[in-house]
Amino acid sequence: MTTLTIRNVEPRLRDQLRRRAARHGQSMEAELRDILRVTLAMDQDSEVNLAEAIRRRFAPFGGVELADFADSPAPEPPGFDG
Repeated sequence: MTTLTIRNVEPRLRDQLRRRAARHGQSMEAELRDILRVTLAMDQDSEVNLAEAIRRRFAPFGGVELADFADSPAPEPPGFDG
């Protein structure tokens, strides 16, 4: 396991963390581990392919229909030999 030290934490943030940890019945250290775990998992879930990113971008405007392409290798490029 790795040990992390966080310096210069604002007293207000420290107090918010202490209260949140108390609500969840755990230490501030355990609460921070949970926050990191959940936040980083959400970050991984947000990684989408280009087609899904386009769908999400245009959803508020009525959406856009994109063809689903099978994951297959690209064809060989044409040669330049005469």
